[in-house]
Amino acid sequence: MLEMRWKGHGPTHAPIDISSQIHYSDLFFDNIPSNNLGPKSRRDARKQTVILKRRMKTMSQKTLIPSRVTRDSKKGQRILDLVGAVINKLGLDEDQAQRVIENPEFPPAVEAVLRTYAIPNEYADEEVSSNYGYLSGYREAAPIADQMRILREYFPNLGDPDESFAKQERPANSEGYFCIPRWKLIAPTYNEAVERVLEALNKQRKGKFVNYHKGELGPDRLRQGERKRLAFERLTVEQGRDVLVVAAQFGFQHHGRSVRRARAVMPGIEFGLGAFEIGIMLLTHAIRLQHLDDLWIDCPGDEYSPDAGGRFGDAPYFYFGNGKLEFGTDLVGNASGRCGSASGFLPAEATAKAGSPQ
Repeated sequence: MLEMRWKGHGPTHAPIDISSQIHYSDLFFDNIPSNNLGPKSRRDARKQTVILKRRMKTMSQKTLIPSRVTRDSKKGQRILDLVGAVINKLGLDEDQAQRVIENPEFPPAVEAVLRTYAIPNEYADEEVSSNYGYLSGYREAAPIADQMRILREYFPNLGDPDESFAKQERPANSEGYFCIPRWKLIAPTYNEAVERVLEALNKQRKGKFVNYHKGELGPDRLRQGERKRLAFERLTVEQGRDVLVVAAQFGFQHHGRSVRRARAVMPGIEFGLGAFEIGIMLLTHAIRLQHLDDLWIDCPGDEYSPDAGGRFGDAPYFYFGNGKLEFGTDLVGNASGRCGSASGFLPAEATAKAGSPQ
């Protein structure tokens, strides 16, 4: 059966990323006869590969969840200095300053300006308008007890989550707290855990589920993104339970954006979710995808290589068609109004402890 790729409206091929360049460079050296290159050409090519690897290491470090900037951190103080310079330039009198202080629209306006200028321009052309949303009735995360009851129908040996984390103030743009088991409790490998969750979705939907990549979800094709992996490591250390309580949103925050655009604009506390986590969320919130015109869900926390050739230029996504929930993959550079990337959020306290002030 052919996968129905209605999603894509972007370029047919995403640019080759650095890790893929290195893969093909190493493959070249492994297979070309040694007498086909002169010494200088071989040295220059090897030097370029080393440079690529250094760039990849630098970019890998940048994709990790950074420490949180606060008003007392160096960069926070720098922003306040810039605001102070504007105040000095304006020369407001006492009455004007008081009107600013008392105006309830001022703090949201400042927040909007900061958000606008904090968003990078990377892949900015990979956004389209979107009128899709949560058509079937989903609005926010279900109560913790209801989620656990559903999860234990499919994974009966799960322990209890620490519900106190669900009582914290939820991060902006999240839709509540979701129960997400540690994948290692479901299967020995992440890839097998994804397969088990997809099987559970098929059982829950009474066969009305299509996995277009059955048998093609091994580690040579599907892998976790580093940012997501580290985020869940941090949540595991903080909560210390089999089932984690994670603030998340189901895609609306990034509707109309390509996967890599969504990844680029996520702030420090936000990280993309993968097929395992989103599959779990669909188990506990089956109402989220019940109609063709429900917003489909990209999985930006995972990476997929269609040919298992070392280039991870796709990402998984869940969608609805032909009266069934369906699971496929698409290029990370394709933007569609039908889709939005689901994401999780670290607690503010966790990001504050992540490292030195920025």
